[in-house]
Amino acid sequence: MNIFGVKGKRYFSPLHWPFKSNYNQMNRIVLQLCLIMFVSISACHSKQEQKSEAGKYPVTTPLVIDTSFTKEYVAEIQSLQNIEIRAKVKGYIESIHADEGQLVKAGQILFTIRPKEYEAELLKTKANRKTAELEMQNVKKLTEKNIVSQTELDVAEAKLEEAKAEEGLAELYVSYTKVTAPFSGTIDRLKFKVGSLIDEGTLLTTLSDNKEVFAYFNFSETEYLNYQSRTIDKGKNIASLILANNQLHPYPGIIETVAGEFDKNTGSIALRAKFPNPNLLLKQGETGKVQLKTDLKNALIIPQKSTFEVQDRIYVYVVDKNNVVQARNISIRQKISNLYVIESGLSESDTFLLEGIQNVKEDEKIQSVLIPAKQAIASAAN
Repeated sequence: MNIFGVKGKRYFSPLHWPFKSNYNQMNRIVLQLCLIMFVSISACHSKQEQKSEAGKYPVTTPLVIDTSFTKEYVAEIQSLQNIEIRAKVKGYIESIHADEGQLVKAGQILFTIRPKEYEAELLKTKANRKTAELEMQNVKKLTEKNIVSQTELDVAEAKLEEAKAEEGLAELYVSYTKVTAPFSGTIDRLKFKVGSLIDEGTLLTTLSDNKEVFAYFNFSETEYLNYQSRTIDKGKNIASLILANNQLHPYPGIIETVAGEFDKNTGSIALRAKFPNPNLLLKQGETGKVQLKTDLKNALIIPQKSTFEVQDRIYVYVVDKNNVVQARNISIRQKISNLYVIESGLSESDTFLLEGIQNVKEDEKIQSVLIPAKQAIASAAN
């Protein structure tokens, strides 16, 4: 076979022989291959740079600052006075002198129970008392004349005292037929209508004095101890009240008392705050939330995202001077937005891992970049 081709001409490369391509095409192929290799090398180099940057972990220190936080406690609202109005005698309700929800004054008549039977009994006891008086006077005259003994006089005097007592009791029962308000307040629901037959002790309605109200809420043992340490200073027992519609009650209150013992079942202790209620908006049995503001001096604050939990305990990765990370358990005093106020476990000088806690291991040495505490807190709070 003639490898030089037709008419004595030969090809310059074996590649030209089967495909009959020219030399310029070969150059373009080589150039394209070189370009692909260059791009690949550049990409690998870029990935290596990114990996190197990713190996640098941001670290920071706790921010020391004076701050405050507000905490809410579920509260039950009770009237300053709230009592049950009950019948003291049996009988028919003759009239009702107040309506549901009405404001009444102390001493105002609320119900009248038919008094005829009790008035008749009173007349009878009055007659008995007069009879006893006459008998005692007669016996006394006879005694003075030594006609009867002193013993008979003593018996007559005792009968008179008994008659007087019965008369007084009958008068009391007559007074019980008029049911009056023991203090000024608001009448609740009426349990019976006119004409109803009621027994002694029957609940007729309730009466509430709502000019001021009490709000009862609970503290844990830790909260109680912290509160007691704060209230050494005056003015630290001021409270606010959030109503059920999330509106702020316009009148601030004062924490007045703390219960005498902790509830064994819940481990909490009850507190009582008093709030003015001049417009009578608040009623017995309402619910709300007592708001308490707490000032913190020189508080240590860290971002919540820098922590992790293991078996209900909270940790951070502390970074030592050799950039080695170590897990450290910390105690949290309060959560404020996305921040934690540290109770114990960290000091102002400690450096801890700000981000990337899921990518490191205990005793691992890392490359770190220090983020100022203010910048770290500002970023976490947003």
